[in-house]
Amino acid sequence: MLRLDDILYSRRMALKRMDNVGIVVDNLEGTIDFFQELGLELEGRATIEGEWAGRITGLGDQRVEIAMMRTPDGHSRLELSRFLTPPIVADHRNAPVNALGYLRVMFAVDDLDETLDRLRKRGAQLVGEVVQYKDAYRLCYIRGPEGILIGIAQELG
Repeated sequence: MLRLDDILYSRRMALKRMDNVGIVVDNLEGTIDFFQELGLELEGRATIEGEWAGRITGLGDQRVEIAMMRTPDGHSRLELSRFLTPPIVADHRNAPVNALGYLRVMFAVDDLDETLDRLRKRGAQLVGEVVQYKDAYRLCYIRGPEGILIGIAQELG
């Protein structure tokens, strides 16, 4: 028989950590400078493109420059993104993942499928697809309450 303690414990264990928060910007250099002044460290930069990236975001063909900023304690990150294609949009009503200033929060979970099933029962809707990135992650974006964009990722291996 399942006890309340077992249910509470299993839910606490499913979520591992908040991975990063993403912000879409128009001026990547200026934004990096601002957050470095605040005290974050530039962890790395990359250009993300390819069919896997478009599948997760639901944008199709995309090319985006990212800068990953790390808090001094090393536990939290901020992902700054500048979309080269498709162009950014400014309307935040039902905003896609490339809207200026739009935030999404990424969470690391133990089991992506179980988490997605549980959140769908609360009204979450998948944005693109669940995809696998190399042998490192399975991940997806969902729309949560009030249309909030949330990423969930399962580390593999």
